[in-house]
Amino acid sequence: MKNTLLASAALLCVVFSSAAGERGIFGLYGDTPDAKHAWAVHDFNRPYPKQVETPPGKPPSDAIVLFDGTQKSVDENWCDRKGNPTKWRVKDGLFVCTPGSGLACTRRAFGDAQFHVEWLSPVADAKKHGQLGGNSGVIPMGRYEIQILNSYDPDPSADVERNYPDGIAASVYAQNPPLVNASRPAGMWQTYDIIFHQPIWKDGKVLHPGTVTVLHNGVLVQDAWELEGMATHRVRIPLRQHAAKLPWMLQDHGDPVPFRNIWIREIPSRWDNTTHSEMSAKEEDVRALREQTAAALFAKIDVKVPDTKNVNGILEVLSYSKKPEYLKAAQSLCAGYDAWLKTLPPDKLAANKRYIDGTLKGFNVLIRNKVIGANDYPLRATLEHFSKQK
Repeated sequence: MKNTLLASAALLCVVFSSAAGERGIFGLYGDTPDAKHAWAVHDFNRPYPKQVETPPGKPPSDAIVLFDGTQKSVDENWCDRKGNPTKWRVKDGLFVCTPGSGLACTRRAFGDAQFHVEWLSPVADAKKHGQLGGNSGVIPMGRYEIQILNSYDPDPSADVERNYPDGIAASVYAQNPPLVNASRPAGMWQTYDIIFHQPIWKDGKVLHPGTVTVLHNGVLVQDAWELEGMATHRVRIPLRQHAAKLPWMLQDHGDPVPFRNIWIREIPSRWDNTTHSEMSAKEEDVRALREQTAAALFAKIDVKVPDTKNVNGILEVLSYSKKPEYLKAAQSLCAGYDAWLKTLPPDKLAANKRYIDGTLKGFNVLIRNKVIGANDYPLRATLEHFSKQK
């Protein structure tokens, strides 16, 4: 036993000196995983997001460009409702509605998405109001409309014929006016950035109505508005279940509205997150991922070496899973580490205080989150005793 402790002491000194700058040696910081969260707070085991390049003035690198000013992009991405080539035309690098030709539909089907489009009301429509000025719309999934219209209104007191508030630019048509009117005058290019989440259904009933967020010329005008029904002119049509992906559309309302720089990014449904979400987590999925993470972490541990790295490693494993083999390894590692600490003279304890404090914090995180009991491991009392010493 004495030889084992001496060997462990020699190795531990190496670990202490080499691990001083090792990020994440104490893997436990905040709340541990739970039934709805497969990852701990500040968890280095959690996958990093994919890098997306965002060059100024250009679509993000993961965007699907639907119109880039060329006829080729129209031929590849747009059609009419029957799948035939759209009769909308390309003029001077712009995608222009041909009045009477019908909706322009994306050839590909999309569901939840971020959609960017630039449009303008023709200068000829500058004095038109009501439904007459540059009327069009973005129709996510062919079911819900974000209105496009000449709605610049610098003088609300002026006696002019206006459209109804839930039908001006950036309204969720027939449902919700924009929070503010961020319109520019006719003849000026305008932008919509739309974040759309479709309704979620379960057993034929609406589990969540879905939301739409709109930035009009960079101004938030629809803030996660919960959809109330389908796009329609005069009556409210209740939400109806539909395919998870459908073509998006641009409306032909009889005005030659031009468009440019159209792109879309598919985004995951918030309900697809079944491993880390208060809203949609499935406990069986959370449990499976936690076990997978625990196994991967445990594979990196040498259960025969009770050093600071392996002790902290097994504590992190326990935060994910308390399988018998992990508990057995924890008892062995903690006991060996406890015995080794008690052999250190005061100067060595002082030199290793950072690691003593860090490991104690790991224990306390597990205790606070009721993963282990305060007295399950005698090592904790030893750490607490040495931590209090100056």
